[in-house]
Amino acid sequence: MDLLNVLAPVPMPTSHPIIHQLRHGWAWFVSVGLLVALLGVVALVLVVSATVASVVIIGVLMIIAGGAEIVMGIKSHNLSRFFLWVFGGVAYIAVGAFALAQPLVAAALFTLMLGAGMIVVGLIRVYIGSHLCNQTRRSVILAGVAAAIVGVIILIGWPTNSFVVLGVLLGLDLLVWGVSWIVLGLRLHSHHSHYIQTAAQ
Repeated sequence: MDLLNVLAPVPMPTSHPIIHQLRHGWAWFVSVGLLVALLGVVALVLVVSATVASVVIIGVLMIIAGGAEIVMGIKSHNLSRFFLWVFGGVAYIAVGAFALAQPLVAAALFTLMLGAGMIVVGLIRVYIGSHLCNQTRRSVILAGVAAAIVGVIILIGWPTNSFVVLGVLLGLDLLVWGVSWIVLGLRLHSHHSHYIQTAAQ
């Protein structure tokens, strides 16, 4: 059995021109994938540091978003929208600055919000799934139940787990992302080898 077909069973459109352009750089995809996957493993090992890094990233993004909202408010010609945009932007910047100044406290708050949010999302999925047809109802309901259970587990372990939850999620995300790039690179390499063999015949 082909390992690549197991990891990525969706067939690659070998006739697509983009595939022909990317096949020469397959080694870069594999290298980047290995690097990102390694960062994911490091994040899972140094989970507290990864949690702090996640909070810092969230804080920086919130400050950028807050600044963008203030700019949009200034450019708005409506007075009520101006105050709403500016107020929202200042709030975003304040929360982002707090996250940068107190990352561990912010991690606890973000983890609490994550757990509560997953429960809400899970319940919404269960509700939506109960109104779907029989073919898709079960999968949607199971996804909702799973999300709600994860949210409950996060809240049960809060605030003790607030130092690890975000770091674990970051590590898993990097690991999955890295593996995806590796699989893509290997499939490009397989296509490149097949193209060379076909051209030589």
